[in-house]
Amino acid sequence: MTGVVLQARLSSSRLPNKAVLPLCGRPVLEHAMRALRGVAVDRYVLATDSESVAQLEPLAEACGFEVLVGDPEDVLARYAEAVRRYRLATVVRATGDNPLVSAELAGISLRAHVNRAAEYTGLLGPPLGTCVEVLDAAALLRSDREAADRYDREHVAPYLYRHPERFRVFRPELGRRYRMPDARVTLDTHQDYERLVELYRRLYRGRPIEVKTLLGELFDEANNNTAGSRKA
Repeated sequence: MTGVVLQARLSSSRLPNKAVLPLCGRPVLEHAMRALRGVAVDRYVLATDSESVAQLEPLAEACGFEVLVGDPEDVLARYAEAVRRYRLATVVRATGDNPLVSAELAGISLRAHVNRAAEYTGLLGPPLGTCVEVLDAAALLRSDREAADRYDREHVAPYLYRHPERFRVFRPELGRRYRMPDARVTLDTHQDYERLVELYRRLYRGRPIEVKTLLGELFDEANNNTAGSRKA
């Protein structure tokens, strides 16, 4: 069984309540969940904490996500609990601060993961904030047993890809169609939020923004900036 497990909480130190900031009338988290519903999997789970669940659970239920409440700091433990509770064999890991996460790229990741019989798959090349990670459930449970470093437990996947001698790690670089590795569309700061507000103002038409539409806009911006720099 394959499941999307989306982590989110409200107590971000740099940008509190970022998961519920509005973008074109919908919370950031709702945009992420609506996009991820386009990924063909068996279960959709929001993994959150006890301080956030009251506010986030109604959003999750409206988007067809089940809710798991776990440790606010030990996110790896939350994912391990999701594997056990929902009997998952494969986990698509996503984060609630990426409203522009791409179902298309998630599908590419899943197919690559299966075809390669990988234990960790993460695409290289697309803008930061558009991709997911795909994890083998048994490998994730092993990392939960072994990982002691706080960074590994907070960020879930580093223990896998930092140990390619222990796990089958696959990090393919995508072709030119998707490549824009220096672009950033994740939400971590107020400046990021202002950037997302502007992108949604220009691109949002009531449904998840396709990655090809986003990339077209980002490529145009980059070309205009380059042309402006040359004139200056």
